[in-house]
This record gives sequence, structure tokens and C-alpha cells, in this order.
Amino acid sequence: MSCVRSSRSDRSQPPPQSLWRDGDFRRLWAGQTASQFGEQSAQTVLPLVAVLTLGAGAEQLGALRAVEQAPILLCSLLVGAWVDRRRTRSVMVPADLGRAVALALVPVAGLLGVLGMPVLFSVALVVGLLSVFFGVACQASLVRLVPRDRLVRGTVALEGSRSAAQLGGPALGGGLVSLLSAPVAVLAAALCFALSSLSVQRIRRAETVPPAAAGEVRTGRQIREGLRFVAADPVLRTVAVCSAAFQFSFAALMTVYLLFLPRALHLSGAQVGLVFAAMGPGALAGSVLAAWLPGRLGYGLVLVASAALGDGLALWLPALHGSAAVTVPLLMAGNLVFGACGQLVDVTVTAVRQAVTPVRIQGRVVATLNFVGLGPTPLGSLLGGWLAGQWGLRTALLVAAAGQLLSPLIMSLSPLGRLGRSLPSPGQDG
Repeated sequence: MSCVRSSRSDRSQPPPQSLWRDGDFRRLWAGQTASQFGEQSAQTVLPLVAVLTLGAGAEQLGALRAVEQAPILLCSLLVGAWVDRRRTRSVMVPADLGRAVALALVPVAGLLGVLGMPVLFSVALVVGLLSVFFGVACQASLVRLVPRDRLVRGTVALEGSRSAAQLGGPALGGGLVSLLSAPVAVLAAALCFALSSLSVQRIRRAETVPPAAAGEVRTGRQIREGLRFVAADPVLRTVAVCSAAFQFSFAALMTVYLLFLPRALHLSGAQVGLVFAAMGPGALAGSVLAAWLPGRLGYGLVLVASAALGDGLALWLPALHGSAAVTVPLLMAGNLVFGACGQLVDVTVTAVRQAVTPVRIQGRVVATLNFVGLGPTPLGSLLGGWLAGQWGLRTALLVAAAGQLLSPLIMSLSPLGRLGRSLPSPGQDG
């Protein structure tokens, strides 16, 4: 489908006003917030459906998470090239409607008595695929909607909503699992995705497709251009490698962690939700710090220190024993710090990526970084399930936690770790 500039291009940029006075930005922010609540809730509830309702083992849980993450590896590059040729709103709305419908099938299958792992695998695959579309389009939409001088503030706002979702999403999902049942609790995530699609649909501004992306362009050529741009830029290249190292280990860790909490520490669904929710206020604090700390201390120093502290915290998890009255506060404290450090890294890396990438290939660069950085997550999830099944939960946790430290080590030895107190300039536009 050919995409051209809108005839109302004079409306493609917001007037010079406060970011929050821009109604279209508020609608994007509200939609992204609702979508993040749905995503965070689903990431907690779907594994709990498998573990608590269907009695899934370590290998099955690892496979379920791998199926949901597989589209990142298989489809990111194609989606990035596809999004760069289209208005992002036309991608985000159907993606979240699709996720809402897919998740609603879980309680329906439960009522019909046909809920099993095959149903969960199918739902996870659809949700994972549509998450790739929404994620790439949302990041590209921000760059098209907000002027360059307000990108950092816009990024902080969206990441702040993700922080709130990390607080409320798991707590909502875990609480509903305890009050109702795990399959019914999935409906909360479905409702969030439906609300997101309604909010994004109400954006009024006619979006301008970047001129170099207008018209029919060969997808293979676009994909290669995104890959070449990331490979040629030393900062983006480091972001991709560090992300791959972290995400692989983190996927393994989370697979084991989701088994460790209910089975080794005997936490209820509500307690699991509370543990994950503690990342929310930490991430909110990280978003606030990211608005000024890199400019004071330097982007490289903030990235390396935050990654080392946040990733290293997981090393103490295997030693945790005791009743929920002891373990839950300790886990919440650890997740609070992890959330702050993780969000500080995410916002800072996003600001750097936006600064060095020309607008016309933002979608492809996001997709390339997702492909390289998040692509290994299905393998990490499978490895986590295998380690838990073969070596036990505590040993598997220790191995996965140690693997996370490779990311800050690579970062410290790279150009990314040497960035100063100002953002780098955009790279060559091809």
C-alpha cells in the first residue's frame, strides 16, 4: 500500500506549547499507558494460569514464554520496514484490539472446559506477534508526533506510564487471580488493550509519513538499511549487543523466578503480584532520575552504574528462605531497586537511540534493535526452563543472575560507556 504525505501537513507538528497541553500527545500517552497495563498484567497472569490452573512444569513454562517471545526474533525486521511505510495509528489500533480478543479467549476456553496448554500457546503466540507491531509503531509514533527538542520529555512521560503499569499491572493480575481465578483474571488485561485502542484511535493530527519512506519501497532493501545503520554506528551497535546479553539471561531468570516464587517460597497469586508490583514505584523513580541525571553525571556513567547495580541484585535470590512475612518485603525491596535501575537504563538508552537515528528510519532501527536485543529471549526462556528442570530452581537462578552481569561489563568497555553529558548527534542518513 502506498503512503504519501497528508494534504494537511501543516497540522503534522504540534504548535509551540507545553507537551501536556498537546491533546494528541495525551491520547498517545493514555493509550500507551493502558496498553502497558494490559501487557504487564498479561505477563503475570498467563504464567500463573499455566502454573496454578494447569500445573505446568518448568519446561512447559519455558516453552510458553518462548512462544510469546518468538515473534520478536522472527518478525521484528519485517515489522520495522512495514511500519516505516505506514501511519503508526493504523498499526497500533488493530494490534491492541487483536490482543484484547486473543486474551478474552482464555476464560471462554475455561468456561467451555477446553482450556489447556495448546490454547495458552496459541494465545501467547498471537499476543506476542501483535506486541511487536504495537511496540515498534508506538516508538515511531512518538518521534513523528513530538518535536526533537521535546523527545526526551516525551520519552520520560511514556516510560513513566510504563513504570505505573509495572506497579499496577502485576498487582491487578495477581490480586484477581486470588479473588477470582487465573483464567478470569486475564480479562483485565484484555480490557486494558481495548481501552488503549480507543484512545489511540482518537488522535486527530494527520500523521506525516517520512518522505523517504513514502511510496512502495522494497522491504528487503529497507531491512538491510536498518541493519547497516545499526551495525555502522558504534553506539547503537553496543546497545544491540548489551541488550542481547541482558535479555537472554533475564528471560532465563524470569522463567525460573515465576516458578521459584509459588513453588519454592510458596507465595500466593496476590503475593506474587505484590512482588512484581514493587518494580513500579522503582521504575517511576528511575524515570524521574533519567530526566536530569545523565546530563549531570554523563550518559555513559549512568548507564554502566545503573546496569551493574540492577543486574547484580539478582545474585542474592537463591539464598532467600523463610515465610512470606520475611520473603515478600525483601523481594519487594530488591525489585524496587531493580525497577529504578532498569528504568534509568531504558530511558537513557532510548534517548540516545532517538538522538543518533534520523526520523525516516526510526521504525527500522527500533525493529533492528528489538531483533538483535530481544531476539535471544525465546532461547533464554527455554534455557531457564531446562536449567530449572535439570539443576533445580536455586542453582538455575544463580546461573541466570550471573549471566546478566555480562551486559554492564560490555557496556563499560564500549563507546556507549564513554558518552558524556550531552546526547550524540544523528548519524548519517544513508
